Amino acid sequence: MGGVAWGTSTTSMLSQRTKYVFVTGGVVSSIGKGLAAASIGALMEARGLRVTHIKLDPYINVDPGTMSPYQHGEVYVTDDGAETDLDLGHYERFTSARLTRANNFTTGRIYDAVISKERRGEYLGATVQVIPHITDEIKARVREVSAGVDVAIVEIGGTVGDIESLPFLEAVRQMRIELGHQNTVSVHVTLVPWIAAAGELKTKPTQHSVKELLGLGIQPEILICRVDRELSLDLKRKIGHFTNVGMDAVIAAKDVSCIYELPIWLHKEGLDQQLVERLNIWSRQPDLSPWKRTVEKMLDPTKEAVSIALVGKYVHLRDAYKSLHESIVHGGLANDVNVIVHYVDSEELQREPDTAKLLGSYDAILVPGGFGDRGLEGKIKAIRYAREHNVPFFGICLGMQMAVVEFARHVCHLEGANTVEADPQAKYPLIHLMPGQRGIQDKGATMRLGAYPCDLAEGSLAARVYGAAAISERHRHRFEVNNEYRDVLERSGLKLSGLSPDQLLVEMIELPNHPYFIGCQFHPEFKSKPHAPHPLFTHFIRAAHEFQRIRPPVKEEARRAELN
Repeated sequence: MGGVAWGTSTTSMLSQRTKYVFVTGGVVSSIGKGLAAASIGALMEARGLRVTHIKLDPYINVDPGTMSPYQHGEVYVTDDGAETDLDLGHYERFTSARLTRANNFTTGRIYDAVISKERRGEYLGATVQVIPHITDEIKARVREVSAGVDVAIVEIGGTVGDIESLPFLEAVRQMRIELGHQNTVSVHVTLVPWIAAAGELKTKPTQHSVKELLGLGIQPEILICRVDRELSLDLKRKIGHFTNVGMDAVIAAKDVSCIYELPIWLHKEGLDQQLVERLNIWSRQPDLSPWKRTVEKMLDPTKEAVSIALVGKYVHLRDAYKSLHESIVHGGLANDVNVIVHYVDSEELQREPDTAKLLGSYDAILVPGGFGDRGLEGKIKAIRYAREHNVPFFGICLGMQMAVVEFARHVCHLEGANTVEADPQAKYPLIHLMPGQRGIQDKGATMRLGAYPCDLAEGSLAARVYGAAAISERHRHRFEVNNEYRDVLERSGLKLSGLSPDQLLVEMIELPNHPYFIGCQFHPEFKSKPHAPHPLFTHFIRAAHEFQRIRPPVKEEARRAELN
């Protein structure tokens, strides 16, 4: 007679039913582990399975919230207010999984938890060590967040061989023994580089990477090999021979035309079939039709194109705007147009006396979020140009705040209007610290973070875009519109179209007499997906397409130069 053993919790029972895919990477960083892990989730979901994703980051920071975008790229925010690695954005865009702070943890967070337990005496006087205390904490968290799903895809950040990753890899080794090899599979993402001087692909980096992993007690069953061209059967056979991996499990991840083609390519290579067989999972054949439709739309050469100027200060590192870029692409998919995003350096714009020289050939202007005072005046110039020339405009977080400052200066005639983030002594502090942020000393995880409700004004552009009167969006900010200036802004024609339910926080603004001018304090890019584009991006790209048809003529050679 079956039943639950005494002392076995429900969580433990659910965890035992979960299958685990552990994704590691070797040779070089930025090899594409995150997209590979996201694609695995997409393939498992396409087979009707419930999935979740977990990212284990080896750095000592508790979270990436205090790290520079130049170091870490975008900080992705979950509904529950966690500041996480940008790979969680890939996971949520590629699957229906709704992730939380439990789905991303760092070495810093693990050590912080273990030290706190030691201080409380929870280890009963034991000497606290990496093994078993740190590895037990890692395993417990992975099992907890995996409860109730069919497949958990666990990505270990960094590169095999990094000293920081060792506790995570040791925890993976232990879990594979404890759960059994029918319940776990190791997927290793590696590089097979083309050496131009030799005129051939080289497998030695992959061999050494797997050898490093073997030295840690982990034998990968599946290899995903990043290549920029076809990987021949002979090379697959060679790689398999030297790494103890079956030739069928050597998966070529050839560079694709767009990232949403990756699940389709990996399916053709047999990745999902390898996974379900090794994990002993019964499932249907995958339905990849949504991915195929998305890719066909993106690669359709007959589509018209619109050009968007993204005016920011991290333009030399596109990962800083990863979710934003993808959301703009999603807006293009919804309108059957290609979108060419041109990154305009706000500092360069600040120095350029002729704004039209840098912005005159674009169909719309977007000013994203950010922190600090660098490049702010350039963003204000871009917003003024969009307002005065009827160019579709979309401001996000800091972009909305600067739209308020620009309006106050040049329409309300409040000379000296600014945000106190840039000028603490501003004559007219249109943007100031939220009351709850005053006096805070710690910078990590102390902003207004996560999903908050917003009420939209009846008849507003925002309400038409959403098709709703109340919404919920994710936030990441410390500053807000100063309520003392709301009356003068509204009397001068700025519509405060979205407010918090208590009416104390301005969440959205718009200009009723402008073809399309809208700003939001939150980050809608965190909720957009290729198969379900966010309405704010859908309508922004639609407005850009409409403006393109009626805009004043632009010299063709200048336009072509900008688009290229």
